[in-house]
Formats: sequence, C-alpha cells, structure tokens
Amino acid sequence: KKMSKAQAMETALEQVFQESEIEIVNDSEAHKGHAGYTDGETHFKVSIKSSKFSGMTRLQKHRCVHEALGPKLLSEIHALELQLTDD
Repeated sequence: KKMSKAQAMETALEQVFQESEIEIVNDSEAHKGHAGYTDGETHFKVSIKSSKFSGMTRLQKHRCVHEALGPKLLSEIHALELQLTDD
C-alpha cells in the first residue's frame, strides 16, 4: 500500500528532526472545492518543536523543513502551514 503524504512527510521529517515533537495535520477537507484540492492530501499544517531551530531565523527554519521534505514531496503539496519553535 502506498504511503499517504502525511506518512511520507512524517518519515522525512523524523529523519532530520530526531528527538523532536512533530505534529502533522491534514487540513485538506477544509479546502474542498478550492484551487489546489485534488486527492484529499493537499493542505497540511506542520508543527515542529526542535532544538535544531535554535538561533535560526523564521526563513532558515522554513528552508530547513523544506529541505527535509524534499522537492518531490513539496511539489505534491498545495499548501503547507508551518509552526516551528525551538523550545
């Protein structure tokens, strides 16, 4: 069975952000009928609490998460809301 995008995201993020609190919420149903909604896995809210973010700017944190997810996964997601903290 193919992994869901949420599972794929979690796996990718856990490899980079070990020992971190990671929460992924699929918010796609709230966007049904809007642009970008396709297969029920298009809109996500991701919260990560990681000491890895310590000293990083907001942009650096976002880049860090985008790198962890990788271009293929990012290209399949329409909207990604990030909540990133280091404490």
